[in-house]
Amino acid sequence: MKRPPQRSVKHREIYSSLRREIQAGTWKPGARLPSEADLVSRFGVSRITVSRAVRDLQQAGLVERRAGAGTFIKGDAPSTDALTFGLLIPDFGETEIFEPICHGMMASPRARDHALIWGSASATGVSKEEAAWQLCRQYIDRRVAGVFFAPLEQTPDADEWNQRIGRALDEARIPLVLLDRTLRPYPDPGRHDVVGIDNRRAGFVITDHVIKLGCQRIAFVGALHAAATVDAREAGYREALFEASVPFDAGLVHRLNVDDADEVAALMTSSRPEAIVCANDRTAARMMTTLRRLDRRIPQDVRLVGIDDVDYARLLPVPLTTLRQPTHQIGDTALSIMLERVARRDLVPRHVYLQAKLVVRASCGAQASAR
Repeated sequence: MKRPPQRSVKHREIYSSLRREIQAGTWKPGARLPSEADLVSRFGVSRITVSRAVRDLQQAGLVERRAGAGTFIKGDAPSTDALTFGLLIPDFGETEIFEPICHGMMASPRARDHALIWGSASATGVSKEEAAWQLCRQYIDRRVAGVFFAPLEQTPDADEWNQRIGRALDEARIPLVLLDRTLRPYPDPGRHDVVGIDNRRAGFVITDHVIKLGCQRIAFVGALHAAATVDAREAGYREALFEASVPFDAGLVHRLNVDDADEVAALMTSSRPEAIVCANDRTAARMMTTLRRLDRRIPQDVRLVGIDDVDYARLLPVPLTTLRQPTHQIGDTALSIMLERVARRDLVPRHVYLQAKLVVRASCGAQASAR
């Protein structure tokens, strides 16, 4: 059998690439497609090859040519190739930021023609890691267009499972966009797109806040086996101390079970902190509960702050000072990044950081300091 000329194969590749970009929304209806000269430069092919690919787009009803003006995206371009994306969030329901992030994805105008699906573990009683692996395999079998993944944390083998899931999706050539955290331990950025906040900056800002309230002995507390975000926030904590010329004391940095009254009592006795920077609001809420059981008053005996501003942060016995994650915007941005990744597999990995906002409430004692 005679092989088709390479030019024919190349024009189909260009057609497929441009079609994916159009359906992913890279160009809005009515927008002008890049000129044939620009496409020749981009794809490194002849003008005849580009012209043939554009003609096929026109025949497919995706574009229209206007004499003397160029080629434009049709407003009624068909959406029969709607994309399906998988959500792989093992800590959904435990880490409170992920539900509003998913709502932000679904509320995005760009989600209208696409589908977000939840998988389900096939067996009850499996570990969180095994359940995440099962969902990964389900999405590979279904050939989803991409996967949104919030890497596992707080288990001894989380890094190994995260790497396994990442490799499997890469080998299946399924784009992966990470939510909130990287696959690799801090500070390795990894090779995948990430959308969240700048966690090192978050640690800096919240620590700087309590320094400006006059605190010098400031503890940093995170959970055992926490995600890379916690290490990044600790790095920001250290930077804030350095910036303010506050001596760093390694004895003030703790990874512990904040539900254990004995561990928390030992921290308070040995470290004697004036303030505690918690790696996230979940840790701060549980720390507050334990401190109150130990008859420690917040903020009179110790100031307490967190990061995330989850829904219950303002409803705690002492409303929590924290940094607010723009969760809906993170979801919307993650979907945009995914659609761009589907359309352009050759893009370099991107880390998109949205700005977090300081929310001052009673737990840091700011009002008492002001008085």
